[in-house]
Amino acid sequence: MARAVIVGGVRSPFVRAGDQLRFTPTPELGRLVTQELLMRYDVKPESIDELVCGNVGTPPDATNVGRVISLLSGIPKEVIAHTISRNCASGMDSVTQAVEHVESGRFKKVIALGVESMSSAPLLFPKQMSEKLLNTTKAKTTMQRLQAFSKLRVSDFTPQIGLVMGLTDPVSGLIMGKTAEKVARKFGITRDDQDEYALRSHEKAVAALEAGRLARETMTIYPAPKNDPITQDIGPRKGQSIKSLSKLKPYFDPKYGSVTVGNACMVTDGACALLIMDEELAKAEGYQPIGRIRSFAYAGCDPATMGLGPVYATHKALQQSGMQLSDIQLTEINEAFAAQVIGCLRGFESKSFCQEELGTSEALGSIDPERLNVNGGAIALGHPVGATGNRITLTLLHEMERRNLDVGLATLCVGGGLGGAVIVERN
Repeated sequence: MARAVIVGGVRSPFVRAGDQLRFTPTPELGRLVTQELLMRYDVKPESIDELVCGNVGTPPDATNVGRVISLLSGIPKEVIAHTISRNCASGMDSVTQAVEHVESGRFKKVIALGVESMSSAPLLFPKQMSEKLLNTTKAKTTMQRLQAFSKLRVSDFTPQIGLVMGLTDPVSGLIMGKTAEKVARKFGITRDDQDEYALRSHEKAVAALEAGRLARETMTIYPAPKNDPITQDIGPRKGQSIKSLSKLKPYFDPKYGSVTVGNACMVTDGACALLIMDEELAKAEGYQPIGRIRSFAYAGCDPATMGLGPVYATHKALQQSGMQLSDIQLTEINEAFAAQVIGCLRGFESKSFCQEELGTSEALGSIDPERLNVNGGAIALGHPVGATGNRITLTLLHEMERRNLDVGLATLCVGGGLGGAVIVERN
C-alpha cells in the first residue's frame, strides 16, 4: 500500500468575523490560500489529482465551494474537487480523506483545504415572509401585487441569525456554549479555571507571534476594499489579564453560568491548505515532508456534551495506532471553550469516565499542560470552523519539527456530538 506524507501547508491569518476579511467571500479566501500553497511548493496546477475542501457555512452561490476554489486557483477543469462538511472537523476530514485517497493508490498529489468565512453567515427571513413574497411574483395585475404586499407584517421582517442557528444542535436543542456549560458542571470546572486557561492561551499565542513561530505557516493577504496587508493573526491580546476576563458576564447562562466571550473561541474567518503526496513521488520531486498521519479516528458522543468528543476520538485513534496516551509528545486540542478543553483533560484522567464511556479498565492517562497548545489555541487565535482541523495539524507538525519530536496528537470536538483525532509522526 502507498504511504501518504504531508509535504507542507499554508494558512491565512485568522481574523475575527466582521473585521478585515468581512468582504472576502469563501471562494476568494480559499483561492488565496490554494494559490499560495501551489506557489510556495512550486506545484504545477495540472499535477494535482484532487482538491478536498472542508467547509461548514456553504455559500449559496457556490454550493460545491471546493470545486469553485479549485477552478479559480487555476487547477484544470479535468481535476476533480469536492466539499465535505463534518461541522468543526470538516478541515480535519479533508486531510484524512486526502490521506486515504493517496494511500489507496487512486491519487498521488492532493490538496486538503479548509475554509470558512463566518462573516458571510446569512440572515434568514421567516418562511411566512418568503411565501408572501412568492405570492407577489404570481400577481398578474398591479392591484393583485398591492394586495399581496398588504399581507406583509412587521414580524415577517424579523431575521433569524444564521450563525446562531448553525451553532445550535437540533437534537439536544442546545447552542454550543450551553454544551460547554454542561461539561463545566459535569467536571466541576470553575469560572476561575476557565479564565486562567483563557489567559494562558493569549499569553502563549502572543509569545508565539512575537517569536515568529507561526510565521512559517501564515501568508500575508491584502483583502478588499482597502487592500491593507494582514500579516498575522489579530486575535491574541497582549496584556490580557484575569481582571479584565473576570469582568465579563456569563453569555449563555447569565444567572448560573461560567462560559463567557472571554473564555470561549472567537467567531473567525480563515483558511488553511495542506499538500498531501505519495511518499515515493515526494522523494522523487525533492520534497522533505513534515510528517504523516499514523492513525486517525472520528467518534460519536452525547450532543449535549459534545465538547468531550476528543476523549472518545483519541481513544479510538490510540487503539488503531497501538499507542498509549503517554506516547504522545505534543498535543493540540482545539479550544472551542476553555471548559471543554479542561473537561477533556479531566476526562482523559478519570478512571470512572473512561470505564463508563470508553469501556476501558483504566483512565487513558494525562496530558502535560506544558505540551498542550504551546502556541496558544482558538481562544486567542480563533476558530474558523471549516479550517481549524487543517490549522491544528499544520501547527502541530511545525512545532514538533522545531522541538525535534516524533509523535503528536491533534484533536477537536465537533458540534452534533462528535470528536476527531489524528496522530501524526515525523520519522
